[in-house]
Amino acid sequence: MNNYEKRGYLNSNFKLFHLMDEGKQSYDYHYHDFDKIIIFIQGSVTYRIEGCAYSLEPYDIILVSHNDIHRPDIAAHIPYERIIVYLSPGFLNAYQSDDYDLSACFQKSRELHSHVLRIHSMEKSSLYRTLTNLEYACTHDGYAKELYCQVVFLEFMIQLNRASLTNRVQYLPPSTGDARILSIMDHINSHLTEDMTVDLIAESFFISRYHLMHLFKEETGYTLFDYITEKRLLLARERLRTGISVTDVCFSCGFKNYSTFSRAYKNKFHISPSETIKEDTILL
Repeated sequence: MNNYEKRGYLNSNFKLFHLMDEGKQSYDYHYHDFDKIIIFIQGSVTYRIEGCAYSLEPYDIILVSHNDIHRPDIAAHIPYERIIVYLSPGFLNAYQSDDYDLSACFQKSRELHSHVLRIHSMEKSSLYRTLTNLEYACTHDGYAKELYCQVVFLEFMIQLNRASLTNRVQYLPPSTGDARILSIMDHINSHLTEDMTVDLIAESFFISRYHLMHLFKEETGYTLFDYITEKRLLLARERLRTGISVTDVCFSCGFKNYSTFSRAYKNKFHISPSETIKEDTILL
């Protein structure tokens, strides 16, 4: 089974980095516990997220939700520069009301199957000006720098959602060789709690079992079985953290026996399901 690694750690609700990598950089498929926004500055990068591939241009905005399996493919001869914002999954929930919701751009991203936003008439847009302010804020020291970065980031999120709602940014269509892959991934993610086999999925999409497995691996980089298991384990961990019993989580996340679930969970997270509950109880 492929071991998609958890990368990065977030000990606060919000963290902003300005990074520049030079030379050869290689990343395996991985995921995060937190949501991530990347503002691409320069480089030659193809970003792969949940079976979708995007060739990036300067100031593209990449939205990566927690538990999304992803990786960048980076050309070695060009410096890779970007601003990265780590957000706890609940961070943006503090900034929503009947009149606004700063997570709306993430919701639209999921609906459109597009993880990358591109600014129209970039240099003339208020969003671009806020982006340059954000870049300046995170690369220059000054009084209350961390707070200032967060304030400018919130302004950026307001501008981003305004641009999204008025179609002043383009949600890029993903590059994928077979359009059925996105539908198959949707089907998997909406049926994780149910009995789901390769044969049942193949039957639902009117393709042979062999062709489905070959197509999925070719288009996404991971096997169908590994992807389903990975997503079920990530869902199980989220449910355990809410205090649901281990047994209920096991069977509600599509596993048919506890020993298989427990072994796969511990192999993945290096902690048992019951220890996950205890750990999060202590943190509370």
